[in-house]
This record gives sequence, C-alpha cells and structure tokens, in this order.
Amino acid sequence: MKILIVEDDLDAAAYLTKAFREAGIVSDHASDGDSGLFLAMENAYDVLVVDRMLPRRDGLSLISELRARGIHTPALILSALGQVDDRVTGLRAGGDDYLPKPYAFSELLARVEVLGRRKGLPDQDMTYRVGDLELDRLAHVVRRGGREILLQPREFRLLEYLMKNAGQVVTRTMLLENVWDYHFDPQTNVIDVHVSRLRSKIEKDFDQPLLRTVRGAGYMIKDEVSA
Repeated sequence: MKILIVEDDLDAAAYLTKAFREAGIVSDHASDGDSGLFLAMENAYDVLVVDRMLPRRDGLSLISELRARGIHTPALILSALGQVDDRVTGLRAGGDDYLPKPYAFSELLARVEVLGRRKGLPDQDMTYRVGDLELDRLAHVVRRGGREILLQPREFRLLEYLMKNAGQVVTRTMLLENVWDYHFDPQTNVIDVHVSRLRSKIEKDFDQPLLRTVRGAGYMIKDEVSA
C-alpha cells in the first residue's frame, strides 16, 4: 500500500512516515495543501491522510478539488476540530473518514487499512497465492504448505509485490519504486540482499523453488509445477 500524508507539522509528519513504514506502508509527504493537491493528482495512492488545517490550501479544499477533478482516492481527514458538525463538514467535502486529534496510531493504521480495502481495485485481493505459498495481506501472515513463515516488514512488502505480479518479470526499477519508494537507482545491492533473504525463507525445506532471477531483467515468482 502507498499513501500520501499531507501534514504541515514536520515532527508529526516524520512520526507518521516512520510509523507507517514500520507497518509496511510506503508514504509520500506534502507540507501544504497545494503540494498535496499536486502529488495526489500526479501519483496513484491507495489512501490520502490529510490534515484539515494546512497552509496555502486547507485539507477540505484539497479533497473537494480532487473530487471535482474525478479523483476519488479514499481520504482520511485528521483534525483538532472534532465536534459532530466538524466531522459532518469534512465528510460532505468528500472525505471518506474523519479522525479527531489526538489519536492513537493503531486506530489511524486500522482506518487507513480499511480505506485501502474500500478502494476496490481488481488487484486489491486480500490473499495472494502462488503454488502452496499464501500471503494474507489483511492478517499480514505468510504461509507455505500450511506452515507460517516469519518475514520482516520489508521482506513482506517485497513478497507482496512479487506475488501481486506472479508470472511476470519484475524489474529492479519496479521494486525500487514500489517497495523502497526510490525514484532512482542508488547503485547498491539492497535488492539482491533482500531477495536472497526472502528466497531462503520461502524455499528452505521445500522441494519446489518459486522465486527465480531472470538474468539481465529482474525477478519472477512462479509456480513451475502448475505452469
């Protein structure tokens, strides 16, 4: 999942970015309403997390403008204004959810996950399967042959992206942009290291390999037996 955080409080934005990253969610950040509007129009996000009070353009205006332009990415509004009338105004402006400040991150995370599922795109299946390997996106659990495999958050996101594109070659650039959120190649072996670790975890003690390197192209996860 990839989200956009529109928050002018830089400390709060840094906290959210770190907390979402630890939960396996990639995020971009905009510090004012105009920048948030630009990013939301130029990029595909699963969810927008928008502070209501923003410089240059307030959060409700940002969301209203997106809706007017036919962009219906689910939006969660964060605000210190938490009265019923405030929440109703936010929802009528095009918001999909409204969370008053202060809030617990666990609740924010749960609401973001719900909105991500609500997006309803064809690739939003909650469970991916390749052979006897199964990844449950909602429970954040991976199993192979019924046995649970423990993965680190980055490994989980890497496997999730590979399984989402099962049977297709996934390039380094695709992984950098969708798993690491890099829009350039840092010329490191970070991908190779993580793929190697992931491969050892999902293939150890199993006869059938699933994850293979496509020389000069990238990586592919595929059930060769079924194929």
